Amino acid sequence: MMLDLITKRLTAADADKAARALRGGGLVAFPTETVYGLGADASNAEAVARLYAAKGRPSFNPLIAHVADLDAARTIARFDAAALRLAEAFWPGPLTLVLPKQADCSVCDLATAGLDSVAIRIPSHPVAQALLRAFDGPVVAPSANRSGHVSPTTAAHVASDLDGRIDVIVDGGPVMVGVESTIVSCLGAPVLLRPGGLPREAIERVLDQALGTPTTNNSDDHAPVAPGMLASHYAPRALVRLNATEVKPGEALLAFGPELPPGAETAAAVHNLSPRGDLTEAAAHLFGALRALDDRGARGIAVMPIPFHGLGEAINDRLRRAAAPRP
Repeated sequence: MMLDLITKRLTAADADKAARALRGGGLVAFPTETVYGLGADASNAEAVARLYAAKGRPSFNPLIAHVADLDAARTIARFDAAALRLAEAFWPGPLTLVLPKQADCSVCDLATAGLDSVAIRIPSHPVAQALLRAFDGPVVAPSANRSGHVSPTTAAHVASDLDGRIDVIVDGGPVMVGVESTIVSCLGAPVLLRPGGLPREAIERVLDQALGTPTTNNSDDHAPVAPGMLASHYAPRALVRLNATEVKPGEALLAFGPELPPGAETAAAVHNLSPRGDLTEAAAHLFGALRALDDRGARGIAVMPIPFHGLGEAINDRLRRAAAPRP
């Protein structure tokens, strides 16, 4: 069911209703100053998996976590001096910062694509602000459109693309900027990852230095560390063997479905992404399962076959990247 909450101005009751939908694992489209975003509770991996599925042809790239203020941002990420200068100069606004995660970062592994960094933004749109304050937590929100379609700048655009796929649309009227946020990595010297609604020159004036250029690798064996950038992704230390029909001595098992293959009983460890064979559940558990198995110190991880339809396409894509040869 899709609910059009309001036009132009959000009441406290409307904000609470949308926040309740997010807390329940629902998907809520809402306006930011850049484009309409499709929001999900950033800490709820199953809700994030639903978000990927709703957009169609999902790939588990990092998502931007939206928060209400700098204090909230500092609970999930670490800021160096340069990052703090940018945040104080341009937040709220169309700037996303990629930062090291706090040890107790509440953004789930699926939303960060298993990386040790997190992309954060504080939107300035009053409707987005009201919703984030009512929810009181990070909300991941890529553009609220089907994959490959034009980014939405009105609630009608969202409804045209996602009717029947999401739970709530918050109509705040047309957006102001109309292009996505600028993304800057602050994992070292500041680097411009994606141009957007905040000009490079404004950022460089605040930093009093030129922004760096990302090292881009267009190989299919690499995945974005943030929207707009290709780079190496999280991969286990253990060698990953795909489409395994048996478990070899010394291997751990990443399972899927109710039937386990021969050798599972002597595996170094077993983690079943979904005993009932549900791809949404499997997507929600993917990165955490790889980390958990890797922590067991097995020499390899045998991965059972996983269907390629729906979210299975993205799951298999990430597993293929994890299994790719590396130095």
